[in-house]
Amino acid sequence: MKVGFLGFGEVASTLSEGLLARGVEVSTCLEGRSQRSVELAKSTGVGLVDSLTELVELSDILLSVVVPSEAVSVAAKVGGGFEGVYVDLNNISPGTVKEAFSHIPNGKTVDGAIMGGIKNGLGTPIIASGEFAEDFAEMNQYGMNIEVIGPEPGQASGLKMLRSAYTKGVSALLFEAFYAAYQMGVDETLSRYLAQSEGPHFPASANSRLTSSTYHSQRRAQEMDEVVKFLTEYEDPLITSATCEFFHSLPDKTGTIEKKPADYRDVFRKVDKKRVKVRKIQ
Repeated sequence: MKVGFLGFGEVASTLSEGLLARGVEVSTCLEGRSQRSVELAKSTGVGLVDSLTELVELSDILLSVVVPSEAVSVAAKVGGGFEGVYVDLNNISPGTVKEAFSHIPNGKTVDGAIMGGIKNGLGTPIIASGEFAEDFAEMNQYGMNIEVIGPEPGQASGLKMLRSAYTKGVSALLFEAFYAAYQMGVDETLSRYLAQSEGPHFPASANSRLTSSTYHSQRRAQEMDEVVKFLTEYEDPLITSATCEFFHSLPDKTGTIEKKPADYRDVFRKVDKKRVKVRKIQ
């Protein structure tokens, strides 16, 4: 089995480690990728090729794991020359998935979605839909956790969009509530009382949501653009639109964050510093 990753970030790195351990031949192309992606791929030990053409030629399965804004363009670069299984695992709307697939006319296209934190490795739940979803599900024999949910492309990505509407909305609400509580000096008390209704896992979960939202704010904003586009087909997504606006504005509140913070208070201290600078300028 030869698997090629289009894009190489946290998702590709984590899945690659598991697949390599099970004897799968994993490769990626670093042409045009960031320095972080280059270093991550080298440290993971995957095969490195010089061009996308070479990656397409040697791969049985291509997994697209890029930022939402690159999903269509990377599919266009792969083009009609690929006849293997092409899986889009990006956080994009069903409409964008179908646009991407229009560039892979000869491939066995699969609409896929990661339904949880990739920190669980190959055990992370992945849903898939489309005519060739069962072909992708054969990767379960190599330790992956893929569930085929339907025969139509758009079903998996649509479900992912609905999940994102909820999870990202909760994260945005947590940020606003906890920042106010932090300013008041009662954030730990708020966490303790919310844990009574939300469960003992709440403090750790809230901290993870707050730090991840900040560190990945630009990616989250692109994801929410896709969610809004999707939900607009069915309703007027007021709350989701506000969540989208929140993530687009978050980098302006926190400034640049090079490394994921360990504690949400580190995030809020950055917000405080940014606000002080703005006041001085004004």
